[in-house]
Amino acid sequence: MSITSESRPSLLSQLLQVPVIVAALGYLVDMYDLFLFSVVRVPSLKALNVPTDQLLTEGIRLLNYQMAGMLIGGVLWGIIADKKGRLSVLFGSIIMYSLANIGNGFVTSMDQYAILRFIAGVGLAGELGAGITLVTEVLPKEIRGYGTTLVATLGVLGAILAYFVADLFAWRISYFVGGGMGLVLLVLRFNVFESGIFDKVKEKSVDRGNILMILTNWGRLSKYLMAILIGLPIWFVVGILITFSPEFGIAKGIEGINAGKAVMLAFSGQVFGDIVSGLLSQYMKSRKKVIGLFIILSLAMVVGYLLIPITDLFSFYVLCAMLGFCNGYWTLFITIAAELFGTNLRATVATTVPNFVRGATIPLAALFVQFKPDLGVIQGALLIGVATSAVALLALYFIEETFTKDMDFIEKE
Repeated sequence: MSITSESRPSLLSQLLQVPVIVAALGYLVDMYDLFLFSVVRVPSLKALNVPTDQLLTEGIRLLNYQMAGMLIGGVLWGIIADKKGRLSVLFGSIIMYSLANIGNGFVTSMDQYAILRFIAGVGLAGELGAGITLVTEVLPKEIRGYGTTLVATLGVLGAILAYFVADLFAWRISYFVGGGMGLVLLVLRFNVFESGIFDKVKEKSVDRGNILMILTNWGRLSKYLMAILIGLPIWFVVGILITFSPEFGIAKGIEGINAGKAVMLAFSGQVFGDIVSGLLSQYMKSRKKVIGLFIILSLAMVVGYLLIPITDLFSFYVLCAMLGFCNGYWTLFITIAAELFGTNLRATVATTVPNFVRGATIPLAALFVQFKPDLGVIQGALLIGVATSAVALLALYFIEETFTKDMDFIEKE
């Protein structure tokens, strides 16, 4: 073996760098909180004396507060990450999230619950984008797909963890656990180092984190919008089909569906989907081809979830797991967004894009509520599902392939 090959770091050693592991654990905490509400929605609202016939509308209201917080936080943390550094966001966002999540365990009214879900949403908004940005800049382009797959896989496991914690403990304790995990992660982050690529740009006289550079340039704006659109089907599935699975079950004549179990199974499936899509992308050396395949698979499973005439719980839960698997291109979606833009705007894009997709749950839920009286639960959801998938495929067609793109470049005014 040559000296060069002996001195070359192994794939595993590169993937297990501290920034990659900490980013992955951050996304685990992010996903834990984000979907803990889906798991504890019914018991927490009942404990706050919300009538049974208002569980859906009040649940959507709280979800909208959380997603609005993520929209605002996405812009805020993205700009900070490009101006001050990726690490500033990794510290600030986890502190805000942890304190808000602990506060969620003490709520005694719906107004308190709504405010704290909003604050938690703002805090959570910085985790994924800053983490993915750091990973794409720290790892070589040949293996960064493996790194982002590791981040997303551990992150999705957070949703599964939320189910088991909520199953073992009362809903208030489940929120305390999430806040505690965030504070532990805060300590671990003291060992993380900044991206070398960002440090080089910081020394130059370059405009960083200026969102107007995106909004006032059609080429960048079109890329930005297309990046958002390709992620819409993911959060239609998560924010509507899975979060409100008990209501869809009732519409199909199935009683006793546990929303927490549906979330756990869907994200168990998504763990495997993220792994398969990430590895397939590395094998095919393409982000676009694999994302396109998974959008088509997701649409097929949406149709199956809504229209297959099943009447038993087991079959319904199997569909949830399969829907989760076919929804497993979240990693590639965030990766391609980060790869599209230069270092001086990368964190702004990588942080805002997924949060705008998450925030799209607000208009999607509003459309769902609007269609429900005339079309019914099933047909209303089907119409939205087909539309989001069609828009995503059209956007994907026009977006550039980024698999071999070098990350060491900047956006010029």
